[in-house]
Amino acid sequence: MFKTLLHSLIFTTLALPSLAAWGAVERETFELFVTIPTTEFHVLPVDPQLVEREQPMLFSTLTSGLLPLRANYEVKNINGAIGARLGEEAFLSNGRERIDLQVRFNNVQLTLDSAQVVSAVEARPGRRVGLEIIAVKTAEEYAPGDYFGTVHMVFDAIAP
Repeated sequence: MFKTLLHSLIFTTLALPSLAAWGAVERETFELFVTIPTTEFHVLPVDPQLVEREQPMLFSTLTSGLLPLRANYEVKNINGAIGARLGEEAFLSNGRERIDLQVRFNNVQLTLDSAQVVSAVEARPGRRVGLEIIAVKTAEEYAPGDYFGTVHMVFDAIAP
């Protein structure tokens, strides 16, 4: 009887932990992608979420103004400088009201006309530059509401 009890105790001690291991299973699935830029010319945000998701411009209740949106880009052009322009006017709108936006790339204000934003000397080895989007403050306070907008930037490789 003692042997039977000992055998069942040993079996239980050895078998139960392995049964619990069969019950606990975790699986994770996620998707991956990569964008590998050309070695000759590229203008890419350091954080890809910048262009993949809607970005909030935060409202400050202390200043009654919008806080600037800032991001970094990696730029390179082995054949010359880099030019940039706005594809269309940059603004936020709630359907009735409009808030104009000032867009600066590498401390150069962008307009609808192309301008050099990175010199050939800086662009050749590649570097990191800043993007800043600022709401233009007017004499009047911003009207309450939800505002949406798009900033469309166009970058060109400028040949020497």
